[in-house]
Amino acid sequence: MRHFGQISPTVRDSLFHQEPCEFSAASPARTLAAALGATLYSPATRLKLADDVLKLAARGVVSMVLCLEDSIDDAEVAEAEENLVRQFAELDARGEELPLLFIRVREPGQIPDLVERLGPSVRRLSGFVLPKFTEERGVPFLEALADAETASGQRLFAMPVLESPELLHLETRTETLTGIAATVDKYRERVLALRLGVTDFCSAYGLRRSPDMTAYDVQIVAAVIADVVNVLGRADGTGFTVTGPVWEYFRLQERMFKPQLRRSPFMEGRAEELRATLIEHDLDGLLREIELDRANGLQGKTCIHPSHVLPVHALSVVSHEEFSDAQDILRPERGGGGVMRSAYTNKMNEVKPHRAWAERTLLRAEVFGVAREEVGFVELLTAGLSG
Repeated sequence: MRHFGQISPTVRDSLFHQEPCEFSAASPARTLAAALGATLYSPATRLKLADDVLKLAARGVVSMVLCLEDSIDDAEVAEAEENLVRQFAELDARGEELPLLFIRVREPGQIPDLVERLGPSVRRLSGFVLPKFTEERGVPFLEALADAETASGQRLFAMPVLESPELLHLETRTETLTGIAATVDKYRERVLALRLGVTDFCSAYGLRRSPDMTAYDVQIVAAVIADVVNVLGRADGTGFTVTGPVWEYFRLQERMFKPQLRRSPFMEGRAEELRATLIEHDLDGLLREIELDRANGLQGKTCIHPSHVLPVHALSVVSHEEFSDAQDILRPERGGGGVMRSAYTNKMNEVKPHRAWAERTLLRAEVFGVAREEVGFVELLTAGLSG
């Protein structure tokens, strides 16, 4: 699979200075963590789940979480597990290319049980999402994952969700973060990414952000995000990929503006019209939050609606200017440091302080591609919706 793989090769060539690379569930963990992009959640109770997965894969979704936890009623868990087993068997039988598939469980015991029940179709599973993760609750999940991997012979990743009250509350945050850091470091080879459960954070204080407010406008949430990145998202080799929080609003319906987009392949001269259309349909908040996610050290995003996927991916593409700066900073002859004017002559690139940023940018460029100099978010979004 590859990002923007739903677009024809000819159109991709016109958009990208460097096209997104191909990757698979067998790719190195470093590549997969960077490539997660918009991870789309779906309740495990959906009776046509296999059809949904294949349809979404054809639309550019590369990672999904099939949820047995908060998205379904307590009384539906057993039925949802049975449904997952059936749907994985159907997906395996079809033999088509799939997104990275993860199952969000409630209890550690579900992991070995589901792996056993999936049988041969477990090869279609990339791992498990572990809810309300702390040191105390996380260790049994990770031990169960390790045992299931050994028993099945299938590589299985963990994506812990950081959403517990102990992490939110000031008096327990430092101790909780320290415990989480020690736990995920011990199981580093199994932890693909850490996910933020901002909805649970808001719930603890009876809060809910409106469509015109990002997670960073809710100060109590922003403080937790900052502390999580501070401890768990460092660029010194000790950190992990930390993904952006969910955006809850989805009044946007693609069909409402698709006819406009088809009038021209790249909406020449109509960027502001498209942006106004997006803002009108409540995507302005999402776009701002995606930009703030990256500015605050987060990569990728939890999504609960297909209409959110393409904006996340379009804003993940590395601009030609970013790529140029990153390459200049990492040139071998710059190994001793120094400062130089950027090729775009609009900033100074300082080699040592900007090195970690440049390395992260080139990894993003590998999986999401580099846009041509004249191509921006609007062109990428337009092509993705049309293709």
